[in-house]
Amino acid sequence: MATVSPEAAEQVMIQVRNLRVDRGGRTILAVPELSLRRGEVLALVGANGAGKSTLVRTLALLEPPTAGEIVFAGEPVTPKTDLLRLRRRVAVVFQDPLLLDMSVFDNVALGLRLRGMRGPAVRQRVEEWLERLGIAHLARQHARTLSGGEAQRVSLARALVLGPEVLFLDEPTANLDLLSRTALLDLLSRLLREEGISAVLVSHDFREVLQLADRVAVLDGGRLVVVASAREIAAHPPTPLVQALVAAALGEPHPRA
Repeated sequence: MATVSPEAAEQVMIQVRNLRVDRGGRTILAVPELSLRRGEVLALVGANGAGKSTLVRTLALLEPPTAGEIVFAGEPVTPKTDLLRLRRRVAVVFQDPLLLDMSVFDNVALGLRLRGMRGPAVRQRVEEWLERLGIAHLARQHARTLSGGEAQRVSLARALVLGPEVLFLDEPTANLDLLSRTALLDLLSRLLREEGISAVLVSHDFREVLQLADRVAVLDGGRLVVVASAREIAAHPPTPLVQALVAAALGEPHPRA
């Protein structure tokens, strides 16, 4: 195993080596090496079934790999690791907001309360994030009555109120109309930079990738093809699918991927 200097290690939030996930007797994900740096946004791009969601679940410590090494903030993850302790340092936002049958305020406060926070501290944190996400006026509204854009902002507030060091975003704008998607992306880009949160973004829209991501990991058939800056990937798409995504983002004609 290559030796990493302490200075370099401090700049890495999550590191995986020789990661493999098997199901049904076959390998569905194989990643020789991949890192998420502190404060960066890493986008995962690939076709349906390429392994993006599996990689997200593995990086978020929600699914154990079949083999390989995961290092979280300098700490190797082993069978003896207290995973709950590490999971509390991350948050996940899915394509479907998955809001509970309660008010917006209570949805956002839920995670804090589950962690034992009570009283004015909860109110202060929740009100801060409702304000920052532009939904303070919805605090008492029932979650089931929200528009798609409003619901996804509530989902983001529910994640960000926990103060995560890593935020996983699994196609968070896929179900939104153009105006809602554009507004949410602008807001998300600003919040990630202000908070210095490391993030992993899964997206099929390369416009999102160019707007949010520092680097892009391209997956194909469960294999990691390349990791490079978003602009390098845009200039030299490594697969036909990525070529099509880049062409669509730039408004250029392209062959069917």
